[in-house]
Amino acid sequence: QFNGYQILEKNELVFKLIDLQNIRTSRVGLSPYTGIVSPAYIILSNSETDNRFYYYWFMDMYNRCIFNQMGDDGVRSALNIKDVLEIPLPLIAESTRIKIASFLDKKCAEIDEMISLQEKIVEELKAYKQSVITEAVTKGLNPDVPMKDSGIEWVGEIPEHWEIKRLKQTLSKPLQYGANESGIAYNPNLPRYVRITDILDNSLKEDIDKQSLTEEQAAGYILQHNDILFARSGGTVGKSFIYNECYGRCAFAGYLIKASVNSSMQAKFVYYFTQTSCYDEWKKQIFIQSTIQNIGADRYSQLPLTVPSVKEQEVIVNYLDKRCTEIDNLISIKLSKIDSLKDYKKSIIYEYVTGKKEVIE
Repeated sequence: QFNGYQILEKNELVFKLIDLQNIRTSRVGLSPYTGIVSPAYIILSNSETDNRFYYYWFMDMYNRCIFNQMGDDGVRSALNIKDVLEIPLPLIAESTRIKIASFLDKKCAEIDEMISLQEKIVEELKAYKQSVITEAVTKGLNPDVPMKDSGIEWVGEIPEHWEIKRLKQTLSKPLQYGANESGIAYNPNLPRYVRITDILDNSLKEDIDKQSLTEEQAAGYILQHNDILFARSGGTVGKSFIYNECYGRCAFAGYLIKASVNSSMQAKFVYYFTQTSCYDEWKKQIFIQSTIQNIGADRYSQLPLTVPSVKEQEVIVNYLDKRCTEIDNLISIKLSKIDSLKDYKKSIIYEYVTGKKEVIE
């Protein structure tokens, strides 16, 4: 069953030099053990030598996107073993290579530990944010209000004067699937084509991969302010997004489902419900019942929602807007710190493998 695979020995360098147009694709590795890899990988077989310095040398090339530039002639999207063997290497004494590599091992481990700590804090902040949202949209903001059993195990008790309604009972029109069309190059004079991949943290990504639909293709799929989109399949199934007219005219794609709520609901309140741990539990129940991770309109229509009065929904939404912004700002600070640490790690590797700085004994 392993026919065609390559043996990768401990301490050998391994390269993945395909899809060079993708800056983020992994490129360089130093194997810590013996195993097998796909024929798509390139192996430099010199396991007798301490390859740590060369690993950092090639990693610096990856960090500075040099591999990508080697394939940017519009013809090559991959490099082969011959290309790798043509890459110049510094001729320095083995003792010096070992000294530099040992220094970088220690320094990079320290930086990685700091990055790991910041990433842990980010995850804790995200969990805290979800707990704040869950508490507000299932228990309200008054801790002294009388409570009652919601009748749903993963929702628990809710304020006595609240209701539980299915999503379909709060809609102004039936749930709608998006357009099954192929997008065209983005044109600001045409509706933007919103796909699952365009949605990130309840915002639309502004990158070069934007697409449009013609007016004819978009007819019937134009989003209105406060429409909610749900992802119905794939790795992002269950992800939600609330559309704001500030994004301009947009039409939505077929792997998304649109919900337009009626006057009994604040759309933002429904969106916040989809950010709760209750919603996560509901999705898990759906996946247990299904052989594939897919939530269609029939299932979304049955989503149970907590429903306070419209006025109370508005108060809760305003509270959550403020609290979530505060938490998001803290997360942003931590993510910026992580980026700075990663940049610092790259600069350390660059400075020492290129001789800009020397290791002081």
